[in-house]
Amino acid sequence: MTSTAALGSVTARREARRETASYSSKSVSSQVDPVVAVGVARLYQLDCVEGMRLLLPDDSVSVVVTSPPYNIGVKYTSYQDARPRQEYLDWMEQVAKEIKRVLEPEGSFFLNVGNRPDDPWIAWDVANRLRQSFVLQNVISWVKSIAVEKEDVGDCPRIAGDVAVGHYKPISSSRFINDCHEFIYQFTKSGRVSVDRLGVGVPYQDKSNIGRWKAATKDRRCRGNTWFIPYSTIHSRARQRPHPSTFPVKLPRMCVMLHGLSRTGLVLDPFAGIGTTATACLQLGVPSIGFEIDADYVGWARDRLTEEYGKAYPGSATGQMSDAGEEAQPVSSSKSEHNIVKVED
Repeated sequence: MTSTAALGSVTARREARRETASYSSKSVSSQVDPVVAVGVARLYQLDCVEGMRLLLPDDSVSVVVTSPPYNIGVKYTSYQDARPRQEYLDWMEQVAKEIKRVLEPEGSFFLNVGNRPDDPWIAWDVANRLRQSFVLQNVISWVKSIAVEKEDVGDCPRIAGDVAVGHYKPISSSRFINDCHEFIYQFTKSGRVSVDRLGVGVPYQDKSNIGRWKAATKDRRCRGNTWFIPYSTIHSRARQRPHPSTFPVKLPRMCVMLHGLSRTGLVLDPFAGIGTTATACLQLGVPSIGFEIDADYVGWARDRLTEEYGKAYPGSATGQMSDAGEEAQPVSSSKSEHNIVKVED
């Protein structure tokens, strides 16, 4: 878990950006006004390939964090998520080529992709296609739910018994087990990009490790490539999670922190959805840009970012202004339909 202290360390950075919530002309073109502009977050209702070509110069983005449609039949309101596999992979390659163009030489591209139990190759097919444009530097397992038995943790007084935590989508099948994780791929241009391993580090369980060797100078170690990030418990899907496929805010926040806050300029989410990556960036105080084709999701993102901005800066105006100085145009915010992918035996 990202500690309160870790988040507190970015407060000064966020405050410093508050009065300068605008983008350098070298980073984002002003050809199109954003539909949503809250603080240092900008969302455009555009196809991501078109948006990147229109608005983003070469080498202008430090970090990309995104989760595209998985091509598993999810019923989005404005996108058909059941394309022939080759067509889908061709499209993903086209998106990746634009991302490569706009990504800085030392930038990071974090891609979250999942599968269906009866089609477990989807994520790896996407990763394999992207190897033509990128080097796969790290593979992270996003663990949504986990069960730990007391006998497996040894002498750990903070775990009193068996533990089962997190949320997952139950699968009714005699062939498949519940799917409790997804992949996060970190792609880079060279495979040699430095990361801030301790930026998302965890305290040592055994404090005697501190100072035992040269690198262990404080109570923090590399978390590794398994990240337990559960969804928050919600009471109304329509009000609290209206998009059918989202990741928790903590996921993009950790990706940006792993890349390194001190060298993160602009963050891009080509598939912005309801603004989860943009919300994480507001919390961290870094500028973000996102593209989303669905007006309903853009509307939810606007409301969500406005609420988050109010939490970060109580009593302040929301900053919902376009770069041209005009109010961002309102968009529809009707509820989206949630559909569960079913697996047949």
